[in-house]
Amino acid sequence: MRKIRFLLALAVLWGPATGYGAVDLPADAKWYVHVDLEAMRESAAGRQVYAWFKAEALDEVRDEIGIDLDQEADRVTAFAVGANAVTVIVEGNISQASRDKLLALGAASGTMDRLETGGDTYYHVKAGDTDEAPVASAYADHDFEPFSEGAYFSFAGQDRLIVTATEAGMQALLAAGGRVRPAAGGEMLVLSADQSLLQAGLEPAAFGDEIGWDSNVVRNTKQVALAMADRDGMLAFTARLVASEASMAESLASIVRGLISLQVFNADMDPELSKVLQNTTVAVSDAALTVSVLLDPALVVEALE
Repeated sequence: MRKIRFLLALAVLWGPATGYGAVDLPADAKWYVHVDLEAMRESAAGRQVYAWFKAEALDEVRDEIGIDLDQEADRVTAFAVGANAVTVIVEGNISQASRDKLLALGAASGTMDRLETGGDTYYHVKAGDTDEAPVASAYADHDFEPFSEGAYFSFAGQDRLIVTATEAGMQALLAAGGRVRPAAGGEMLVLSADQSLLQAGLEPAAFGDEIGWDSNVVRNTKQVALAMADRDGMLAFTARLVASEASMAESLASIVRGLISLQVFNADMDPELSKVLQNTTVAVSDAALTVSVLLDPALVVEALE
């Protein structure tokens, strides 16, 4: 049970679903999530979303393992070079007490190995044989679990905790001083804003078969990215889809505009939702479709709950 609890703690760190500006990603990244918790705490718009996230995830971690990420985590970045080769980097003031607790939990599981590479220390906690789910992850209902074989973790410097699903991923990060060597020119689509709170993106073709995505839209989508930012107290959401051809992007834009028009004139629609749809903008540039909308933070939290 202690082993399961320890792996659960690492999975929760990964699950949130990672300051400002662009995200450094490896050239072969297939998906990423970057959450700026510090910006959320300080943002008028992000503060309400952060309160929900704290109640849903951070408080549970604190109660379960005694580590208060609300006080120690400033940014969380997760990415994968394949469907399961997941890396998580937690940046912030990771206290010595929290480091000691993670090491103690790993040791108590009875499956932790201490390893070294290039003078750096890292640890491997094996999943082991059990009838219970080894990790409670956001993908538990699907056929792949990034930490089903256990996890590698390390404290790189004084400001970060690194968790990886593969030993090669851990060794590469430690060799780079715990920091990602960004792709030259950026292979993944990354959106940024002046006050970005959340960024995410993926290449559907990289793992569409594993999670059952099968549609003409998915087959013709090269990349998708999402950004959430604070804009004068409102949450600005921008989603961008890069299609395989410009004609596909135009077709999708027509469909989105049509759906918005149909719903706006629906007499039974909630007035607030109708207002949101009216303020949604759709634009196409070559093969890229961009959809943007401003939302009241309270409406976003209500939808999350």
